[in-house]
Amino acid sequence: MQRFALLDLDETLVDRQVAVHDSLTALCHAHDFAPATERWLRAELVNRASPDSFVRLRNTFGLVMPSEDLWQEYVDLMSAAVTCRPEVLEGLARLRAAAWTIGVVTNGAGDIQRAKLAGTGLASLINGVAASGDLEIRKPDRRLFELAAARCGVSLADGGWMIGDNPGGDIGGGHQAGLRTIWLRGRPWPEGLPAAHHVVDDVTDAITILLNETWE
Repeated sequence: MQRFALLDLDETLVDRQVAVHDSLTALCHAHDFAPATERWLRAELVNRASPDSFVRLRNTFGLVMPSEDLWQEYVDLMSAAVTCRPEVLEGLARLRAAAWTIGVVTNGAGDIQRAKLAGTGLASLINGVAASGDLEIRKPDRRLFELAAARCGVSLADGGWMIGDNPGGDIGGGHQAGLRTIWLRGRPWPEGLPAAHHVVDDVTDAITILLNETWE
């Protein structure tokens, strides 16, 4: 098996929820949105964000500002707000030094996910990224994992690992892609889903497992 690992982005490598809260606070303050508008926007973006969300925002509340401009402002705010812990960055750097190929496979619009990677410093530590917006498909679709592997210059046929917090999307998708899996516990585990190969509390624990992997 090759030294190749795919990782989820939101709630695995970065804390999305804190960044969303802070970014929306700044956006709503900058435009003096009414409380009802802010509540609608927070509910809309709680699980995912896309340019379509801001089209609906503009249409629902009759905003004057173009939805494209609001989306780009939100992307910029998220890029500035999202963080990756130093110990995670250090762990990924250790993997790269140990000749691991690292990719990110993530559900989300490509521009905002890449902005997060750039803003946190993760972009310099990975070999490739595939976001669901690139193909208009979402994990656990195997094609998104295939795209991530191809952008890393490797093939799923040679094996590897998938690390993430979402049981169905990350672990179920990883299984379908022929990868070994490490689950960051937290979400409820669906009945009937095959178990992950390892279960950990933090992505740094998963990185340690990879670093201790033995190779023939």
